Order: sequence, then structure tokens, then C-alpha cells
Amino acid sequence: MKAKTIQLTHEEIKIILRAADSIIAEGGRTLLAKMLKGSREKKVHELELDKNPAYGFYKQEKLEVVMEKIDWMIDHSFLTTEYFGKLPMIVFTERGWLIESDQYTDELIHEWEKWISRGKTKPDLNYLKDRNREMILLMLQKIRESGNKSFIPYLTLWKEIEYKKLQAEISQTIKAIEEQVPVDEAVIRERENKVQEALKGVTPNDYSLKCFECGERFIFPVAEQRFYRQKGFKLPKRCLECREKKWE
Repeated sequence: MKAKTIQLTHEEIKIILRAADSIIAEGGRTLLAKMLKGSREKKVHELELDKNPAYGFYKQEKLEVVMEKIDWMIDHSFLTTEYFGKLPMIVFTERGWLIESDQYTDELIHEWEKWISRGKTKPDLNYLKDRNREMILLMLQKIRESGNKSFIPYLTLWKEIEYKKLQAEISQTIKAIEEQVPVDEAVIRERENKVQEALKGVTPNDYSLKCFECGERFIFPVAEQRFYRQKGFKLPKRCLECREKKWE
């Protein structure tokens, strides 16, 4: 049995990943769907999920349709579920995080650009502290590549509140902008190519597994894979016939 024949656009993939970022390891598929649907439930507002830019993106869709889209994201290896306690929580796959960290850093930089255009001189940058280090380094790399000197005052403020290791990275970024160090276009192209490749996802296929009991190969279909992921089960070690014998 194959997964449902829907196909998400690159925009939809990015939107769902952006929404998921607010509940990683803290919420499941249903909460993610409600956020995307624009639910006014108390929990959604208590967690401030309505402040996520993807909130309500699918407000015209039925909740079950939004759930199908989330399952499509899981089937195509953008998201997955892991058990934290007794409940399955949404987490990024490596592919999903590559895409999300790229678009989120762009969002953060664009926010700086808006503040600068409005003449905001001393923003509170504590929101950047204790963020994912990999993403913060990517943000600094993109700021460096921009060569935009108007970022320097913000970088200076940021440096004052950060830990020593990151202070050094920020100092290098400021120096590179001040000295107008040439940008490595090859690095930029490689990063962009990786994101575009990641957006293709992984086509879900039935697995062929070897039965631990009888030694014969058996098919582990896509629909059953989804069920196992949602329940936090490991791959089956026995074929259906051997499983049924065990249950007898």
C-alpha cells in the first residue's frame, strides 16, 4: 500500500517546517496541525504558537487534510516522531533541519534589516542567546556574506551578551565586514544547492526485510511504516505469518 497521492510544494514544505520549529520535541502531529489550521484553542495560545509566522497558513483546509500533509512530510523524511515520555513528539530529520535552519536564519536577518530601516538602535538581542549553535554560525556566515556595514552596531551589541567562543565568531564577522573581505561565491552556491536537493525529500517505498524467525524476506509497506513511526515502534523482526504464529 502506497502513501496518499498528495504532493507538497517547496513553499508548503518550508511553511510546515517553520511551524514545526515552535514545537520540536514538545508537541505532536495534532498540535502541529492545529497551529497550521489557525486553531484558537487555549493550549495553542498559551504556548504562543499563534505568533509563529506559519500560524493559520492552512486555515481554509479541514484538519484531517492538514494532518495528511504532515504525514506526507514524515513519509518524505522532512519530519519524524520520537517518544518523549509516553507521547510521540515531532522532531526534525537532518534534511528538515537543513532547510529550516537556512530559512530561519534568513528570517532573523530580515528582521534586523527591518529594525535598521526603522531606526531601531538598541534592540534586545538576548533572544539569540542559547540558540542552536549551528544555526547561529550560519546566521553569522550570511551576515558576513552580505557585507552590510549597518549590521555592525547590532553585532557589537550581540557580542556583549554572548559567551566567549561565540564572541570570537562575532568579532571575526565584524572584521570581515569592515575590511570587505571577498565573498566565496562557491560556498554560497554549494549551500543553496544542498537546500534545493534537500527539498526533493525521499520518496517513500515499501521495505524488503528478512524475517528473524523463518529467514524469508517480507514486505514492510509504507502505510505500516507510518504506523510504526507514530507508535514509536522499531522495525518488525518477523514476517506477518511468524508474528501471527507467535500471537496464537
